[in-house]
Amino acid sequence: MNLVWLRRDLRVDDNTALFEASKVGGPVAAVFIATPQTWTEHHLAPIQADFIYRRLFELQQDLAALNVPLLYFEVDTFTDSVDKVVGLANALGVDDVFVNKEYELNETRRDDFLEQKLNAQSKTLHRYDDKCILPPGSVVNKQGEYFKVFTPFKKAYLSQLSLCPAHPQKAFKVKLPADLGALPSDVFSVESLFSYPRVSSERYAVETIAIYSLLREFNNDSVDRYKEDRDYPSIAGTSGVSPYLAIGALSVRQCMARVLYQQSPPLSIGRETWQNELIWREFYQHLTYFEPKLSMGKSFLAWGNALKWQNEDARIDAWKKGRTGYPIVDAAMHQLNQTGWMHNRLRMVVASFLIKDLQVDWRVGEAYFMSKLIDGDYAANNGGWQWCASTGCDGQPYFRIFNPVTQGERFDAKGDFVRQWIPALSDVPDKYIHKPWKWSNVKALSYSAPIVDHKEQREITLTNYKNAKDAMNVS
Repeated sequence: MNLVWLRRDLRVDDNTALFEASKVGGPVAAVFIATPQTWTEHHLAPIQADFIYRRLFELQQDLAALNVPLLYFEVDTFTDSVDKVVGLANALGVDDVFVNKEYELNETRRDDFLEQKLNAQSKTLHRYDDKCILPPGSVVNKQGEYFKVFTPFKKAYLSQLSLCPAHPQKAFKVKLPADLGALPSDVFSVESLFSYPRVSSERYAVETIAIYSLLREFNNDSVDRYKEDRDYPSIAGTSGVSPYLAIGALSVRQCMARVLYQQSPPLSIGRETWQNELIWREFYQHLTYFEPKLSMGKSFLAWGNALKWQNEDARIDAWKKGRTGYPIVDAAMHQLNQTGWMHNRLRMVVASFLIKDLQVDWRVGEAYFMSKLIDGDYAANNGGWQWCASTGCDGQPYFRIFNPVTQGERFDAKGDFVRQWIPALSDVPDKYIHKPWKWSNVKALSYSAPIVDHKEQREITLTNYKNAKDAMNVS
């Protein structure tokens, strides 16, 4: 028997570790191990925990159709999970364990530790680059170094992709395993075994057929308008597949293959723009692999560590609760807190506001997002926050500071999104919806005044960033 340890790859189709374990010809068992203590340290969102929990039931059925039992265990930490896998391999008489790589530092160390323990017992760990289409280290410059700017990375990436297109692999049945004895093979019916706090994720489907339909419908009906629609939060102009990529219910290969399906170059501008977003995801995964410091809370750019933060608790609390007095920021935070998801354009707006209007350390926002997002993915989340903070690889220029009023007026001109999430502003005229403090009837509103003046805060931020760069002798 071969053993597949599933983590953030909760699917049967196009799962490299499962595919390779099945190719051998013998029976296969799969295992998922919850690690509540480590999840707490990593700020796993309760809504994502519920999403994973619900997905496991569906995955168990999908695997059963392939004659693969799914076992479930719960331990405290990553270290404990290694011991559990080794013990399970011994109990099942398994010599080969199959996993798909994760590129964050703790996860890499976990798998190194597992490999050492398995090797000591003459067992083998097989690791696969399944999270990316092109593995980290395969897209490098002429000097053999990783790219630090997205545009040349994208050019090299697409060149390689044209030579080695994404071809998702279809899962297939294996031999039925022998009696598993006392090992639990149907524990998902016992809800108490999944002890991590959960918040309902029912608005997000977990059935495999529904997930595939979502991807197919986006590419059939919406992707060609993606560039025009994606920045407007009141329009359903995004794909909606990010939660499934985050837990591996979909692979990036499946997404790339679908966007290129029966398409002759050049792609439509909408397809090209969505493909670009998939490549940004790959870019951040590669950076996480090459730069362990990104998993240690450090800025990609060294001068970023010299920034001085105010970190005022009252302001942070107002930002988290959507009480800043800036409607587009507050509406976005209400969307996040109530649904576990936030529109991508608004992620940039609220991040810029926290960092550059409130002078709050980007790590505070990074952690809060992870604690709330159903699509929380460490590499993408870290990359996005450092991009907004101007401390990341190919981040935005530090002097580019989003104005929350003009961002609202540009991308929610009639205030449809704001009124959806802030009913208190429903009667405010369009002209004042993003600056209600200027409306003549403002005293009748149960809505807070702006907690800071954007123009004043912008000057403070510019000075802070200039001082940090000067201190590190960076031009």
